[in-house]
Amino acid sequence: MSKKPKKFGKSEKTFSERILKILSKNANKPFNYKQIAAILELDDTKSRNEIIKDLKILAAQKVIVESEPGKYLVKAVSQDYYEGTIDMTSRKTAYFICEDFEEDVFIPTNNLNHALDKDKVKVYVYNRRRGKKPEGEVIEVLERAKSEFVGVIDIQKNFAFVTTANAKMYTDIFIPKDKIGEAEQGDVVIARIEDWPKKADSPFGSIIKVLGKPGEHDTEIHAILAEYGLPYDFPIDVELYAQKIDTSIQESEIKNRRDMRDTLTFTIDPKDAKDFDDALSFKKLDNGNYEIGIHIADVSYYLQEGTILDDEAYNRATSVYLVDRVVPMLPEVLSNFACSLRPQEEKYTFSAIFEINEKAQVMNQWFGRTVIFSDQRFAYEEAQYIIETKDDTIPAETSITGKAYKVDAPIVEATLKLDELAKILRRNRMANGAISFDKVEVKFNLNEEAEPVGVYFKISKDANHLIEEFMLLANRKVAEFIGKQKKTFVYRIHDEPNEDKLINLQTIISKFGYSINFKSKADISKSLNNLLNDVVGKKEQNLVDTLTIRSMSKAKYSTDNIGHYGLAFDYYSHFTSPIRRYPDVMVHRLLQYYLDGGKSVDAELYEEKCEHSSSMEGLATNAERDSIKYMQVKYMQDHKDQEFLGVISGVTEWGIYVEIVENKCEGMCRIREIKDDYYTFDDKQYALVGEISKNILQLGDEVIVKVKNADLVKKQLDFHFIRKNDTV
Repeated sequence: MSKKPKKFGKSEKTFSERILKILSKNANKPFNYKQIAAILELDDTKSRNEIIKDLKILAAQKVIVESEPGKYLVKAVSQDYYEGTIDMTSRKTAYFICEDFEEDVFIPTNNLNHALDKDKVKVYVYNRRRGKKPEGEVIEVLERAKSEFVGVIDIQKNFAFVTTANAKMYTDIFIPKDKIGEAEQGDVVIARIEDWPKKADSPFGSIIKVLGKPGEHDTEIHAILAEYGLPYDFPIDVELYAQKIDTSIQESEIKNRRDMRDTLTFTIDPKDAKDFDDALSFKKLDNGNYEIGIHIADVSYYLQEGTILDDEAYNRATSVYLVDRVVPMLPEVLSNFACSLRPQEEKYTFSAIFEINEKAQVMNQWFGRTVIFSDQRFAYEEAQYIIETKDDTIPAETSITGKAYKVDAPIVEATLKLDELAKILRRNRMANGAISFDKVEVKFNLNEEAEPVGVYFKISKDANHLIEEFMLLANRKVAEFIGKQKKTFVYRIHDEPNEDKLINLQTIISKFGYSINFKSKADISKSLNNLLNDVVGKKEQNLVDTLTIRSMSKAKYSTDNIGHYGLAFDYYSHFTSPIRRYPDVMVHRLLQYYLDGGKSVDAELYEEKCEHSSSMEGLATNAERDSIKYMQVKYMQDHKDQEFLGVISGVTEWGIYVEIVENKCEGMCRIREIKDDYYTFDDKQYALVGEISKNILQLGDEVIVKVKNADLVKKQLDFHFIRKNDTV
């Protein structure tokens, strides 16, 4: 009995597109109409005649060729094939990201063909020449972005499945019984995909690590790191190698360096810092100018190329700063001891030393290896106290030690003068078009069990800006010094913002009465600064700050210097944090190599290293963000009976996102659970509108909410919508 002919609805592809798909997947194999009909499961005469007709039309259009009588091949070179990256959505569909397209190509679920988020793929693109929105199908997965996934295991009698909390991972992972290992029902595990048979719905894998039980603190923190392929400890051989390094200060090495141990030197860092990357030295010169040294830990002296220690540091590329811990780039013996510029200790440093006048102009500069002695360690709060009061006695409540103490007069004088010069540098930078991103950072007070017991906000003050300006000066001048020699170097670059993103930002901020001036590059920068300044202290500040940052391009590392838009610098690099950033180590090595007269290095090799560093930085940023979300959810678990004032930070067709004013925790109020009316999404107003009351819920509105659900595993908060805040 023959099969019924398959009916094609409006959403299905035409025969021509389906024929091309078959021929494209088998580019070297000729097909006749019978073979194509069999693949399409069509055996009625009408459909076969359609296939014959379409084959002749495609051949006449020279899209395919008749390689032998009645058999056809797709042309050897097809402009409909592209290579790029998959960007999954949370709805099991995806977009294909490719430089050849101005807009992303939509990939329906049934056209993914086992491609996963961020995979490098080859895609066949439809509608390329019809003026329609392009749509595509994955022909081949060229390279997996990752093969290891974090999830919860569900063990059945003869097999198991691992389900991830990642909304972009649209499939679970099938685990055969003999590959479950020591995992127990409900454990959080790391599963590795080993195979994905063509006709299987799920990939096949094995359990390679058990992280623990869901909801346990260390389990969830380790799961965050594992999700992004980041380590949480060092291999034993790397630790042993680091322990054997001679970290003593040698007279023979001091002779190779500029000796600055007698120059007044101090550090200013967060009060809980353990690794001190940078120190400032200060000396008043006879001509009335100032010699200011920016001294950076000489990590490259200990981190020798070609060693297992250097390989590990390169692979990590960055330290990861989670809420309750730091996962360092270097083992503790280096990061917290040998390289750290600790008070009352001699240290090897790499320095940028400037002669600066009263107008904060650089009159002379010197770069090279030094040895220093740190006279004082300040926390930002202590330096800020001196700046604000001009007092030389740090009170007990401000002191790191909890005890009042007196600061030597030369250090007080140096701090005040450095603050004065830093303010001039900052003013000049802003006048040149730099954008001031002083976004409020959410911090947690943790108890001994790393449980969040309070929330506070970190705000940059003069002491923070003092350090920032001199670090920026060193980074800029080092980059300029090499850049003007036209030699290969590692730059930190930041492209101009995308105009479409700025227009979207304008649409949203206009609801709060703000605007962007698009007349020129300078006008855009000025209006963005005005915007960020105008929202300070307002209920919409965090929302506007976040949206403005998202409208910017992402900064990255590259050998191709295009300047840094956000800082308004033509030359910029990262020189000042080699304990926690590998690109800074590369900059130190290259700078010394060029100071020694070396020729320009291979740009292609260093561009590859830059791409790796940028990629790892992105993963670390995601992990840091997830750890904050985790702590926010954990904190809110203990506040389920409390009503909170929040600001609507997002509006979608499925509900509103609300950010709580007092702690910046964000959660979702689902549209079906807002009970005072029946709401629908109005995409023009970017709002939910009540059908009967015509009540509007839009960005920036204040609302009262309560916690409905706090999911630690998914790191999600769900809120009960209580009411719109009528006191506004």
